[in-house]
Amino acid sequence: MGAAASYALGVPARATAAGRDAATAAEYVDVQLLNITDLHGFLQGAPGSNSVIVGNGGRSYTVGGVAPMAAHLERLRDGHPHSFFFTPGDAFSGWEFDAAAFADEPTIEALNRLGLDFATAGNHEFDKSPAMLRRHMEQGVPFPVEGRDTSFPDSSGLRFHGADFRYYSANLTWARDGLTVLPAYHVEHVRTADGRELPIGFIHLTALGSERFAGSYQPGLVTLDEVATADRYAALLKSQGVGAIVLSLHDGAVAGADFNSGSDPSGPALDLALRVSPDIDAIVTGHWHTRFNMMVPDPDGVPRPFVEAGCYGQVINEINLRLDPVTGRVVRELTVSTNHPNTRDVAPHPGLQEVVTYWAGQAAERDRTRIGRQTGSFLRARNTAGESTMGNLAADWALWAGSRPSDPENDGNIHPNVPAELAVVAAAPRVGQAVIAGDLVLDPASGGAVTFGGAWRALGFGDPVVSAWVSGQRIHDALEEQWTTTESGELRFAPLAVSRNVRYSFDAQGPVGDRVHPEEVFIDGNPLDPGRGYRLAAPSYTLLAYDGYPSLSEFGEPYRHQRDFESFVAYVRETAVLSPPPRGRVTAANTGAAAADVGTVVDPPVLLLPDGTPVPRPEAAIISADRPQSAGDGGRAPC
Repeated sequence: MGAAASYALGVPARATAAGRDAATAAEYVDVQLLNITDLHGFLQGAPGSNSVIVGNGGRSYTVGGVAPMAAHLERLRDGHPHSFFFTPGDAFSGWEFDAAAFADEPTIEALNRLGLDFATAGNHEFDKSPAMLRRHMEQGVPFPVEGRDTSFPDSSGLRFHGADFRYYSANLTWARDGLTVLPAYHVEHVRTADGRELPIGFIHLTALGSERFAGSYQPGLVTLDEVATADRYAALLKSQGVGAIVLSLHDGAVAGADFNSGSDPSGPALDLALRVSPDIDAIVTGHWHTRFNMMVPDPDGVPRPFVEAGCYGQVINEINLRLDPVTGRVVRELTVSTNHPNTRDVAPHPGLQEVVTYWAGQAAERDRTRIGRQTGSFLRARNTAGESTMGNLAADWALWAGSRPSDPENDGNIHPNVPAELAVVAAAPRVGQAVIAGDLVLDPASGGAVTFGGAWRALGFGDPVVSAWVSGQRIHDALEEQWTTTESGELRFAPLAVSRNVRYSFDAQGPVGDRVHPEEVFIDGNPLDPGRGYRLAAPSYTLLAYDGYPSLSEFGEPYRHQRDFESFVAYVRETAVLSPPPRGRVTAANTGAAAADVGTVVDPPVLLLPDGTPVPRPEAAIISADRPQSAGDGGRAPC
């Protein structure tokens, strides 16, 4: 029988019909595995229509929030003395302002109170740096400035002390020596009725290529093949006498719309599930923000759980394993898995509600905190040449960010930090999303105050600025890539903002691909040299060609700098007074000629959820990026 015909689906999913009687199999040791994935700091609840999920035969549920989750967890844990609660990744790198504005510490406090036992590192756990994860999130070491950037008082009034749990990854390694950044696996133990201890091994994997994603771009890291790594550690655990093995995988799949079943599955996690060692008894996935619960056959044809619990606290997955008390092996035919909706129709747990309420109040206060002053408005409104005051501000920020000295906590680099000579920012990119999110409008009543929240929301979606060597020829080619012709023959213009030390002109009569002449591009007053290398700063999103300027993706010796949200706030603080400079960095020649055409600028659309509310900006940037969509037809981009 083919693999596709062997899937066992249902509510709940059972390895075999014998699983119906698993709860009465008292001769075996009951082990409960509870997991959530891709919380992304949404402590209050899933945004917009992400708060409604469908399952169990078409029924709709309103879900999300850590306060109801705590209540559900108490109920689920009741009667299960051997229970482990974990996540396969992306718990933080908060997309909710309440968490993100406080270095994601609110998420760690909530997970501590929820009793999380351990975590797999997802790609977004590296949106800042390996040191941020290991030294700050795990150990509580403050940096750079306590009380301003990290180490805020929590809801109990104490300074942030770090996670009460550990992070793991078997396949995320340092490029310099091949050693793992985090511990690869760990072993938990449960006691039998006669007092013996049975080991359960947990292997952890981070999505392949995480170090090359725009948000988690870390040039000094490398991810290893998932199947080979999992097989290696499964064999190691087995050689150590571990009879029960679970794989926690931050990579995903798509398997239909019903959260408590699975249909027509596809994706990298499914490919792994069908191939990875039969010694692995359950596969828990994440990363794709999808929801499914099913059994798939291992290479020997024996069913095992294959699950994903959505995102933003929508679902709690429960896997019930039965261990043979003598051998410690999982009795596979009795395995049961269920996805439980994290419904809001329960009394919220008071301790977690206290956390949520506290951080919401702190966020509101931080939102309006003054961090600088502006003497005029910075607007996205463009002139004929595509130039805007907000675009110029963004490009100047990128040059500043790409020229910053090395931060010892920014340890995900392998190349030297050479200061940037110029910067570009896609003001209205060809595809994807613009890093510029809003205007900074002068508020005379406040004396021109720039607030923390205003700066945070004006620029950024969670990606770092990267400085790298780019040839003058590629810079020229990228300037030419601002213009494209649609199938209908319309000329489109996707302007790049340039830093204050750059001047160039383009020919409004010229054909696509021949509008900018190198001798008309000046950097610090000198003509662009196509044969010379320049140190260019730009958001990682642009250098990785996520927004449609492929020439810039041919770069060398990249150095990752600070993430855009935090970096722009730091720029405003250091600059102190922002004054809009006169426009004129870009000029359009021959605009009055009969055949002249500057081109039509099309701003990226705001992506909306089904209920009409905006998709969170970091997620919108990922799912609209100019890159292959791994999910295939009907799927979605991984996050």
